[in-house]
Amino acid sequence: MLSKRLSKYFKSLQLKKYRLQERKFLVEGAKGVLEVLQSGFQVENLLATSDFLDTLDASSKAAAQEIIVCKSNELEAVGTFKSNNAAIAVVSMPEQTSINVPKDELSLALDGVNDPGNLGTIIRIADWYGVKHIFCSEETADVYNPKVINATMGSFTRVQVRYTDLAVLINSTDSPVYGALLDGDSIRERDLAPNGILVMGSESQGISESLKPLLTEPIYIPGRGGAESLNVAVATAILLDNFFR
Repeated sequence: MLSKRLSKYFKSLQLKKYRLQERKFLVEGAKGVLEVLQSGFQVENLLATSDFLDTLDASSKAAAQEIIVCKSNELEAVGTFKSNNAAIAVVSMPEQTSINVPKDELSLALDGVNDPGNLGTIIRIADWYGVKHIFCSEETADVYNPKVINATMGSFTRVQVRYTDLAVLINSTDSPVYGALLDGDSIRERDLAPNGILVMGSESQGISESLKPLLTEPIYIPGRGGAESLNVAVATAILLDNFFR
């Protein structure tokens, strides 16, 4: 059973202020929790029903520093899921290391993608295509927001997401810098190689005016209908598929 003090602490991690203060975040649900237990992330607390614990092997249980057996209603009270009969993991944020653009591979740069669901979906898409690094502007949604973590379906354990000044990052590399722009070259006319940085902007604003001059390879997805734009996660998937086809 959870004490009032612990319940308050765990619930506070839904808010960015307290996540940053404690350097902890929540992972909810059976799939996400199992993924993080089998990753290199440090799990401080595992809040779980007895039924879920019965499904775990010894190594998964040993990955958590503390296990607290809970009822479903206790998990639902401290988490964001309306229904959770499995578990919540309280996970330490990884230590920050120096930010460098990796050579000979494709990375993503997200400029002001502030919808948590879109960010989480993009992380999942990146994981599908084997993209290991995503660089985000400070205006991009917080990767440790529970909505982002939940939308990744565990992919956050395999894709490194970092926040930085994108202009400084781009200026630090001599790799190709692609950007999704309406006046770019059609991807149907380009032979795209998975090397460099692919910059994606927000749906409402697109790529920032300050970043556009830094793009060396402006590209776009030609359409055939009347829609004004594509969802940024959908556009990211289409572009990555062209890079890796």
